[in-house]
Amino acid sequence: MKVSAFIDVGTNSTNLLVTDGDSDITRRIAVTRLGEGLHSSGLLSPAAIERTVSVIAQHADTARSLGANTVTIVGTAACRRAGNTSELVAAVHDTTGLVLEVISPEEEARLSFAGATRGLPGLDTGSDVMVVDIGGGSTEISIGTDTPLMSFSIPIGAVTATESDLTTDPPRPEDLTNVIGAVQDELEEIGRTAPGALTAGRVVGVAGTFVTVAAVEIGLAEWDDSALHGFELTREAAEDVFRTLATESIADRKLNPGLPPERADVIVAGCCILVGVMRRLRLDSITVSTRGLLDGLALRGRMTP
Repeated sequence: MKVSAFIDVGTNSTNLLVTDGDSDITRRIAVTRLGEGLHSSGLLSPAAIERTVSVIAQHADTARSLGANTVTIVGTAACRRAGNTSELVAAVHDTTGLVLEVISPEEEARLSFAGATRGLPGLDTGSDVMVVDIGGGSTEISIGTDTPLMSFSIPIGAVTATESDLTTDPPRPEDLTNVIGAVQDELEEIGRTAPGALTAGRVVGVAGTFVTVAAVEIGLAEWDDSALHGFELTREAAEDVFRTLATESIADRKLNPGLPPERADVIVAGCCILVGVMRRLRLDSITVSTRGLLDGLALRGRMTP
């Protein structure tokens, strides 16, 4: 049995999947905030690099203890945007002996699409599917059937929007409106450059914001993958969670069942992106997937380039 491990180094979190190809052995999520301060400085801070490398090392040790023969590490939006990503790559190699691969927005969308849709109940073979991946530094959208035929990257994420716009606690209504408007403007531009692209029979939402909003809607005090994977998040429910979280202070927000405390400061920006997408695309609901980029990485060797 070949055991493989995959680490996703995102703007907000650094996550691990260890799998034998047929089933998960373990999944780990750690908020590392690699992109903290990146919006203003254009650089990864020494503190952010240090804590991210520390978690990568822990993940690698966990993977090896579980019998992983290979450990693959990829970086996304923060790594693409920062002017000193080479420092992170060097620190990862010096500490773990592993190589961090920075993937393009197109590759990220392709892998997220494959991971998010694999085994998701209720997807019709041959029907167009749109996958929306709200990350810390960007939002990736891909559309296709079995594989994505086109993809788009919106340079707005939960961490970057928090740092650039939502600077008060709780956020000002006008700042919330600005983030939602910026997302809608980006979607409008995509619609102009690729007419008809943003239409699909089914829309799937992947990554922390979608999963967290669904968990808050359910009132899920403890993680339950079976309750979240395939959950239909209606626009009404998403708007309700958004209104609740956006009007609370961070301290009060942490009291909501289903909201991890470490996401409390960036979840409102994520909600702005989510409702901006649902409003602009006039979506009645989005199917939540707890799978994503890591699962796509596990499939990469079997995917058509």
